[in-house]
Amino acid sequence: MKVEPIPALNPQKQVEAIQMLTNQQMQPLFQKISSEYLYWDKVKHMAPKGIDKQVFWQAVKIQRLLNAQDIRFGNYTFHFTVTKNMLALLHNFDMNLGGSLGTKSIIPATDKNYYLISSIMEEAIASSQMEGASTTRRIAKDMLRKRLKPINKSQQMIVNNYETISKISKNKLTDFTIEGLLDIHRSIANKTLDNAEDEGIFRKNDDIFVVDGITGYVAHTPPSFTEIDAMIRDLCEFANNDNSENFIHPILKGIIIHFVLAYIHPFVDGNGRTARSLFYWYMIKKGYWLTEYLSISRIIYTNKKAYERAYQYTENDGNDLSYFIQYHLDVMKKAFEDLKKFLQRKIDEQQNVLRFVGITNINERQRYVLKTISENKRTLFTPKELATQFDISARSARTDLQELVEMGYLSTTNLNKRAIGYIKSDQFEELLQDHSKKE
Repeated sequence: MKVEPIPALNPQKQVEAIQMLTNQQMQPLFQKISSEYLYWDKVKHMAPKGIDKQVFWQAVKIQRLLNAQDIRFGNYTFHFTVTKNMLALLHNFDMNLGGSLGTKSIIPATDKNYYLISSIMEEAIASSQMEGASTTRRIAKDMLRKRLKPINKSQQMIVNNYETISKISKNKLTDFTIEGLLDIHRSIANKTLDNAEDEGIFRKNDDIFVVDGITGYVAHTPPSFTEIDAMIRDLCEFANNDNSENFIHPILKGIIIHFVLAYIHPFVDGNGRTARSLFYWYMIKKGYWLTEYLSISRIIYTNKKAYERAYQYTENDGNDLSYFIQYHLDVMKKAFEDLKKFLQRKIDEQQNVLRFVGITNINERQRYVLKTISENKRTLFTPKELATQFDISARSARTDLQELVEMGYLSTTNLNKRAIGYIKSDQFEELLQDHSKKE
C-alpha cells in the first residue's frame, strides 16, 4: 500500500503561508486538521477555493513544527507535536486506565483473573493473526484454555504471544535492557522461524524489507544492521529515564517505543509482535494497570491498513511521529470503549447466574461451570482448562470440579488413560428444578 508523497516546502511561499495561519476565518479549518492530524492526501482537498493547495499544506506544516519536540535514536531524528485532541485523550486515559481514581471498581475483584486471562488470549490471537497466523479465534481460545500442544506454526505463534504477554505482566517493574528485549523476542519467536538460530538475536544483514504482500511495494527499508545496537541502546535510555526537563507523557513514550522498535526492525521476523508487547510492558510498568485488559491488537487487526498507513505517514513526512501517536490513541480509546461494553455484557450475563447463587457451598468458579454447562449441555471441562481460565492451580481446579460431581451436578468421563473430563450429569436439570422450587 503506497501513500502519496508530500510536496516539498517552498521557502518563497513561507510568508504567504504564515499570513494564512493568522486569518481568523480559517482557524476552524486549521483546528480540524490539527485535531485529526491529517496527512497531505486529505489536507489538499480541504484547501479553500482559490487557495494554492501546497501553500495551504505549508501553513499546516509551519503550525505543527512551531510546537514540535525532537528525539533522536542513533543517527535518526524523529519529532512529534502534542495537539489539544491528544491532550484530551491522554487526560481521559489518566483518569481511567491507572491510579486509584475509581478505576479499581470497573472490574469486580472476584472476576479480575478471569477477565485478565480472557483479554491476554484475545491480544495474543489478534497480534499473531496480524503477522500471518491463520486460525479461528474459537480454535485458538480452545487451544489456550485447554493448554493443548500447538500443531502448526500459526498455533505456535499464538501460544508464544500468550506466554510472552503473561510473562511481561509478571515482570512489569524491570528496566528495559537489550538482554530483556532479546529474551522477549526469543519467547515470541520460539519454533516459528525458518532458522532457529535467529531466535533472540539481532539480524546480521540488511536482507530485510517491509513489503506490501499484495502489491509488492517496499513500504519501509529498516536501518542497517550495523546501527541496531546503538539505536536499541538509545531506546533503552529513552524508556528507562524520566527527564523532568524534557517530560514526555508516559503513554506517548509507550507509543513511541512501539513505533521505533518496529522502525529499527532489529530481528529477522517477529518485530511487530515484539513491538506491541513492549507497549504493553511500558504501560503496565507506568501504572496503567487496566491496559492489561485491553485488546489493542484486536482493534488494529480489524483495520490493518490504517495501522500500516500510520507508519508510512510518519516516515514520509520527515519522521513525524504524531501520525502514529494520533492513530494509536484512537485505537486505545476504541479498545477501552470495547472493554466497557464487554464488561457490561458480562454483568448482564451474570444476572443469569443468579439462579445458582442460592446453591450453598459453591464458589464463583463453580457457578461459572454450572452456568456454562446449563447453556451448552455438550460442554466438557478439564482441570487444566479451568486452571488456565481462572489462573489457579490444577489441584484447585480439580477440587472445584470434583465437588460438583459429589453434589450431583457433574459426571466424569475418561478422555484417555490419564485424563478425566467433567460433563453435565443425568440429574443436572432435576437438581436445578428442585433448587428453583426451594427458592
